Formats: sequence, C-alpha cells, structure tokens
Amino acid sequence: MAIELTRVEDFALITINRPDALNALSLALIRDLGACIDEVAKSDTRALIITGAGPKAFCAGADIKELQGRSLMAQKQGGEFGQATFAKLDTLPMPSIAVINGYAFGGGMELALACTFRLATKNAKMGTPEIKLGLIPGYGGTQRLPRVVGEARALDMVMTGRTVDAEEAVRIGLVSRIVEGEAVAAGIAYAREFSGYSLLVLQFARDAVTRAGETPLHAGLKIEADLATLAFQTQDAVEGMAAFAEKRKAVFKDK
Repeated sequence: MAIELTRVEDFALITINRPDALNALSLALIRDLGACIDEVAKSDTRALIITGAGPKAFCAGADIKELQGRSLMAQKQGGEFGQATFAKLDTLPMPSIAVINGYAFGGGMELALACTFRLATKNAKMGTPEIKLGLIPGYGGTQRLPRVVGEARALDMVMTGRTVDAEEAVRIGLVSRIVEGEAVAAGIAYAREFSGYSLLVLQFARDAVTRAGETPLHAGLKIEADLATLAFQTQDAVEGMAAFAEKRKAVFKDK
C-alpha cells in the first residue's frame, strides 16, 4: 500500500510511500489515509507521526493528472472529501506530528497544517503553489494557514505561491522546530517530550489553545475556565499534584 500504518514503540506512524511521484496524494490515497487515521483513533498509541517515504518529499500535493477533466461537482466533492479526511486529525484523541522531510506543497502542506505539530528537516520546502495552476488551496489551506502564521503571511504565501524553506518556516511559526537526522526518529524524539503526560489533559490543552483563534477573548476565557475545571477533576490531576508534593515522578493513567 502507498499509505502505510505501522507502530513504533508507543507511537503510530503513517508513511506516504509513493516516492516515485514525490508522495503525491490521489483521492484513493486520501481515502486510505482516512482509514488509517480512523484506526489510529481506536488504538492505545500516545501520538501519531506522519511523514513521507524517501529523502525528497513529505508530500508534493495532489495528483495533478487526476484533477484534469473533472466536472465542477466532482471537484467540489473531491475538495470536501479531502477537507473531511484531514479534519479527522482535529478530533484524534492523541496529538499528531507532521515531520516534513523535503517538499510539502499544496495538499501536502494542508495535511501538515491539520496536524497538531509540524517539524521540518533542513531540506524542507513548503508552500501553497495552487495559484500557479489557476487554482486556490482546497483541502483547508486558506483556513488553517492564517490560523497558524497570521492573515498577512498566509495571503503572501497563497497569492504568490512562493516556497518557504525550513529557516523561514520556523521564523513565521509554520513549524515548531528544525530537526536533525532521520525523520521518523526525529518525530519519535519529539513525541517523547509530551507522551508521558495525561492524554486526556493534553486533549483539554489542545482544545483550549486551538479554539482561541476562533472565539472572542471573553468566550475563550470561559472555555479555558471550563476545561481547566475538568482537568482538575481528573485522577491524573490528583496524581500530578501529589507527585509534585512528594517530590517524585507522576504516573499518569489518562483518567
């Protein structure tokens, strides 16, 4: 299969394995990707890592040949299908990490944007070049990108179609950090930084932060208060505070 789901330690790994086409996504591959995400959601893994096979590309975008000759209705349905598939990452019980190793253009950039975290190798190149084809991003890029880098930078990227390298991506907040070495190992090392905490409380934290960009401040503060109260009621909060008082490492059970 061109979409491979494996497990490494406590982490799920999805690899887009189509290096001969720079890991471009066809509709069939997006369908397979969605099925893999559904499987991860039902698992006991602590995080999901997504990367592309080979050193050249994370995912170079949609399969352009497949787009040619589509009817307007088929194009709309295809875009909505891609959006819905990538949106599965929003509600995944565990955080997701895109390790951008090489090109992440178009749909590949949109897939990375849907993940909780983005890491980049030094050779990473990112962008939304659809404008050069007479198109605009259709898998969520126009909505997710401004939430990550701000409206002005998003407009600059979308309307010029220019490429952003790893250094600039860190500077504008598009990725969290540049990583060294092999992509999967880098993703696992990053996942270990948070995977020992309570998945339930991590979910509360992620929900509070992501909703900040969608609500007025007064409404966001209420959301934070509600989620902080829920976190306080968990067994993991009791354990975390007890461990702090007793000067020992907390053992969280996601409850």
